[in-house]
Amino acid sequence: MLGIGETDSQILSTLKDLAEINVDIVTFGQYMRPTKRHMKVVEYIHPTKFDYWKTKATELGFKYVASGPLVRSSYKAAEFFIKDKLLANST
Repeated sequence: MLGIGETDSQILSTLKDLAEINVDIVTFGQYMRPTKRHMKVVEYIHPTKFDYWKTKATELGFKYVASGPLVRSSYKAAEFFIKDKLLANST
């Protein structure tokens, strides 16, 4: 989740760490404060920044990247799973 005070260098470092251990899927979404008892949103991320992180993650070799304000950790997970299995069976 983006928007809780993270820096670009922290995000990039985390992506590189995940790529090094062969993580296949990464998602970027906007943190939204569910209630006043939860931590505040530090920043609302512009949609072009989500596109930027999708490009960076793809360049690092992630097989699936979902990136957008409404994306959550399981965003379209079933579709990716089926597509990945179909591609694996066709080779």
